This record gives sequence, structure tokens and C-alpha cells, in this order.
Amino acid sequence: MPKLSVKQAEQKLIKYALSFPETALEHPWGHDVVKVKGKMFASFGGQAGTPGEFSMSVKLPVSSEMALTLPWVEPTGYGLGKSGWVTARLKKGADFDIDTMKGWIDQSYRAVAPKTLVKALG
Repeated sequence: MPKLSVKQAEQKLIKYALSFPETALEHPWGHDVVKVKGKMFASFGGQAGTPGEFSMSVKLPVSSEMALTLPWVEPTGYGLGKSGWVTARLKKGADFDIDTMKGWIDQSYRAVAPKTLVKALG
């Protein structure tokens, strides 16, 4: 399988995040944020970093401790890290596991979405 560029991977992950019920893409702070019922569950692009760097922030109440053992994952700033939010940053050209990122988006959606929407997912 050909290696995805940062932009291709980001677009693929945004499309995945938007596949969940009642989600919307917004652009606060100049980057892409996916929300469910007005609450953010995935943010892409984050703080201005190195051009071409991949950045994604998600809420991981179940696996944040494990995720933070990875060298490219850090607690999300603005105090969100205390609530289980993590930010993954990968340099241009770095390999990344799109399936892991999708799993994190799924977990974040389930943590933020109203219980009725989560229940409908099964």
C-alpha cells in the first residue's frame, strides 16, 4: 500500500470521524475540528508546528496512559490533558498506523457523544 502524505492521512481520518452519527466539521482557531452535538471529539492541525507535521487531539479516557507511552504522543495543552485528552504529532514522512488513529477517534467519539448516540452504535 502506498504511503499516505500527512494531508491524505488527515483527510482520511476527518472523513472517518464524520462517519459517526450527528457529527460536523468546524474550523475554530484556523484548523479542522470534528464535533458531535457541538462538542469537540477530534481536532486536526493543532497549534502551528512544523509545516507538514501531522497533529491530532482526541479524548482517550480508556487508553490515554498507554497512548502517552508512545514518543510522539503528549498530553493536550490548555489543561485538557488532565481530562484524558492526548495529542499525537508526527513529523513529515513518519509512518503512522491509521487503524490506531481510527480506534482513538472511535474512543473519543464514545467519550464525548450523548449516551443515546453511543448506544445506537452498538
